[in-house]
Order: sequence, then C-alpha cells, then structure tokens
Amino acid sequence: MKTLLMTVLAALGGASAPAQLGRSELGRPIVVVRAGDPRGTRVLVVGCIHGYEPAGIAVGDALRRAHPHEDLWLVPVLNPDGLAHDTRGNANGADLNRDFFRAAQPETRVARAIVARVRPRYTIWFHQHMNLVWAFGRSSVAGRRYAQLAGMRYYHHRWLAGTATNWQNHLPDGERSITVELPAGRLDVAGLRRQVRAVLGLALAAP
Repeated sequence: MKTLLMTVLAALGGASAPAQLGRSELGRPIVVVRAGDPRGTRVLVVGCIHGYEPAGIAVGDALRRAHPHEDLWLVPVLNPDGLAHDTRGNANGADLNRDFFRAAQPETRVARAIVARVRPRYTIWFHQHMNLVWAFGRSSVAGRRYAQLAGMRYYHHRWLAGTATNWQNHLPDGERSITVELPAGRLDVAGLRRQVRAVLGLALAAP
C-alpha cells in the first residue's frame, strides 16, 4: 500500500479530484484532495478522525471551493468505518488518535504516510465537541493565531499520549500540528466561514 500511496501523492500536481490513498479496516476508501496553489504554504487538513465527530468534513469541502493561495491537502475522513457506524474508534474499536506512535491500525498508517510524503508546514486535526483550539510547544503560536481568527478559546496544554498532534509535533521537520475542537452539531454558515478564514490565516503565523 505504501508504494501505491507514494505514487498517488507524487502524481498530484495542483487542484485535483479525490485520490484514494488507502483503505480502512473494512475496505472503505481513504482519499485526499489537493486544492489551491502548489507554490503556497503547505497545509494538511483532516476533517474526521473520530467517527462521531464529523463537523470538520464540511470545513474541508468549503476549503476546496475557496480558491486559496495556500497549498491545501484535504483528507475529509480518516476513519470512514467509524463515520459509517457513528463510533469514536475504527472497525477494530481502536481510537486512532491514540495509535500514532504504534501505528497498529491501517488508517493510522495511511495518515502517517501522508504526513511523511506531504511534509506540511501546518496540520489541522478537526474534532468535537469542546469548542476550543488545542496547541502546545512549537505549535503554540499557530494555535493561538487560529483561535483568534476563528473566535475560539485557546487551550495551551500538553498533548495526550499517542495522539496525532503529539507524534507530529515531535517530528524533526519542524511541522506545526494543532487540534481544533469544533462545537457540537453542524457548523452554521458563519461558523464555517470562521473556520475557513482560520485555516487560510495560518500561513501568516510566525514560526
């Protein structure tokens, strides 16, 4: 799967149709869409990692239509089995956001491979329902800026063990990875616009 994944990612130039990167435990496709300007700041956005927290999917859809100057890599759903069954974990009952140092689950392995190939400057992992932006360490400036742009509370706290942000913020490439906890339910139009503005505004954050 890794060879196929790398081939697909290498072939993505500018804006693209959804490209399959791998499959979930039950065989559902995991896709990525590239949008914006390849010369811009590279930003990876993951809309849904916990299946019962789907509000971030709409943010990815809106970003795709926003004609951004940034180089956006959008993964709408990393956990399609959990989304289909309205569960936190994947089909094995595993919480993918505690698996990033072990990478025992197929969905986590896909996510790690995407990060390794894309090497984004910033990554946003959408969750629910705490209505805050969680950042720490080298991602603190980016997280604070995102919170200001989105009109959300900024939560400066150490990462939990095994999480995507914990793993990614310890990679040697200097990436900034933050958790955005959206409020419960669907985003209204104004809320969606604030999230899009915040994602695109990360390119202006200080290192």
